[in-house]
Amino acid sequence: MAKNDTVYKFNDFGEKIAVKQTSRPILPPKGQPADTFIPPQSMGIDLPGSEKRKKTRSSGKRRGIKAVAEIKRSADFYDSFDFRSEFELEKKQTVEKLEKPQEEPSRQRRKKKQRTRSAAEQKVEIPERVKAKQENPPRQSGKKTAADIKTVPPQMMTGSTYLSNHHSVKRTPLKIIPLGGLNEIGKNMTVFECANDIFIVDCGMAFPDSDMPGVDIVLPDFTYVEENADRVRGVVITHGHEDHIGGLAYLLKKINVPIYATGLTIGLIEGKLREHELSNVQLNTVKPRQTVKLGCMAVEFIRVNHSIPDAVGLAIHTPAGIIVHTGDFKVDYTPIEGGVIDLARFGELGSRGVLALMADSTNAEKPGHTASQRTVGASFEKLFDKAEGKRIIVATFSSNIQRIQQIVTHAVRCGRRVAVFGRSMINVINTATELGYLKIPEGVLIDIEEMNRFPADKVVLITTGSQGEPMSALTRMAMNEHKNVTITPHDFIIISATPIPGNEKFVTKVINELMRSGATVVYEEMYDVHVSGHARQEELKLIQALTKPKFFIPVHGEYKHLKRHAEVAYSMGMSENSVIIASIGDVIETDGVDMRVTGTVRAGRVLVDGLGVGDVGSIVLRDRKHLAEDGLIVVAVTIESTSGEILAGPDIVSRGFVYVRESEEIIEGARGLLTQTLRKCTDGNIRDWNTIKTKIRDDLSDYIFMKTKRSPMILPIIEEV
Repeated sequence: MAKNDTVYKFNDFGEKIAVKQTSRPILPPKGQPADTFIPPQSMGIDLPGSEKRKKTRSSGKRRGIKAVAEIKRSADFYDSFDFRSEFELEKKQTVEKLEKPQEEPSRQRRKKKQRTRSAAEQKVEIPERVKAKQENPPRQSGKKTAADIKTVPPQMMTGSTYLSNHHSVKRTPLKIIPLGGLNEIGKNMTVFECANDIFIVDCGMAFPDSDMPGVDIVLPDFTYVEENADRVRGVVITHGHEDHIGGLAYLLKKINVPIYATGLTIGLIEGKLREHELSNVQLNTVKPRQTVKLGCMAVEFIRVNHSIPDAVGLAIHTPAGIIVHTGDFKVDYTPIEGGVIDLARFGELGSRGVLALMADSTNAEKPGHTASQRTVGASFEKLFDKAEGKRIIVATFSSNIQRIQQIVTHAVRCGRRVAVFGRSMINVINTATELGYLKIPEGVLIDIEEMNRFPADKVVLITTGSQGEPMSALTRMAMNEHKNVTITPHDFIIISATPIPGNEKFVTKVINELMRSGATVVYEEMYDVHVSGHARQEELKLIQALTKPKFFIPVHGEYKHLKRHAEVAYSMGMSENSVIIASIGDVIETDGVDMRVTGTVRAGRVLVDGLGVGDVGSIVLRDRKHLAEDGLIVVAVTIESTSGEILAGPDIVSRGFVYVRESEEIIEGARGLLTQTLRKCTDGNIRDWNTIKTKIRDDLSDYIFMKTKRSPMILPIIEEV
């Protein structure tokens, strides 16, 4: 090869680059004709030291090329939110160039032909090791072939038949930290953390369980967010249900960050902030297909269907990859309001490569598809006709605006006026009407005070209380405690909701009391008066098939829901190593190649009782349950401070334990026992109040349990004079 000849090579991205030959030409040995000399390189023989130099130069060049490409991709990431990676185009170009036969320069062809002919004429014997090397040339590190690019790396396969389009390249780590919504219903809240940036998805509340007497609502523990408040770039809300926005006002009292949500959701949030007297909050209205930058991450909003309008899923673009978060969703091809779920966008994301899917698990136990919201409208039409001559009362979720619209539509059809009960119901209807999501003809909506001016068969009442909440309007009607409504046999009551797990007993109690008053009660099991807003198994499979995630994290549900959703993913071909069933407080970390739980943060529940937030803890709840189960005994005694002599008492007061007048024998026996206990303390020169109280509590507890097999709370009160 002449000194100034130029050869061409292809880099890792298929780009043709010129490499100028600068090495000295290799001359034939002395005495050998030049036309019979075969250079060692043409037979695959490397000169001493040449392989090392070649590897050093090529590896350094590859590192430089890869570094430039990585910088270019990073710059594109921060400057644009289309996130259409150039990798696919580069891969296609590389494959085409490698598969296309490369034409050698004519001069090289002639020289190669001459060398081959000369070798054949001279019958030059090529060593066996050289033949083997020519037949199986060694792979040079970093050199790509068409087969290399077409072959899917093993780490991209997440199951025997399941294939993800995500490209496995280690990148900046991303942390996903659920602070609520896992292994429970409600208080959904998830933290996404990358580098020095954090943003939050949803901030909801939950209803108290039966083991939380006196508690109003339950919030997530905000400790981790408070500790990293300076890094939080914003809160993204998927929709306006209480289990997704109910805790937002309490969070904003601790940290002031921007809020991003759709129009209706922002309207509902504004109402809550007014109740909590929060005004200096940045509320940002977004639309589906819009993208918001939050530090080094970006959130794209995707339209989904749910039981409330303006619900969205999320495509979270991070340096580690794309995370798809469905929010609460179902697939409804005939929604009452808004468009159909944007399945096309989910498919586009899946074709580009989704690192992880986080999907709603609430209905993962139920096979098939969730019915369309319009099926309820058909049931309402039949029931309204059946209720002719009676007053109609419909109980539903206050945030189910589509359901309220259907009720209003059929009330207008039947010539009835509509009255609304319940503070939350009135607030939601006012907000939805102002924003245009609820259309009520003028004159149809009447005040509660005007209700009695119309005949009963010309009125429809829309009320809260579908979950049997003790203070709700429907419950007070059932218990005959409502000041405006008295239930009679001329009432036709429709409970248009499914009981939230744990509320079944409360709902059943309300239904029983309504029926005792003679009313006709219709609930879900009897007619199609409610459809869920959550996807069933076939819809969950559809989202899995469209997004083709490398990893899967089931969210929003109790453990049985998460476990069943994981089984749905297994049936789609995902391996067990690719599915993570997490708990609140777990730190799920990924670098784009692997995903696993790497630690925990402080998480749990914060109880709200009246104006108190967090002041009701486990000890207070224990005492409340103790009081509820066994009652209270108060022991009062007055002691002379110098001598320790009993001046008055001991007096015994019982609350929730026994009725004193009917249990005089037990009370007198307890009084005599305590007198002896106090005298022993005096004789033993015991003056410490805590010691005396402990002895009173222990002796009286043993006596009461022996007599009644009960363990009431005992509260000693000692007065020293």
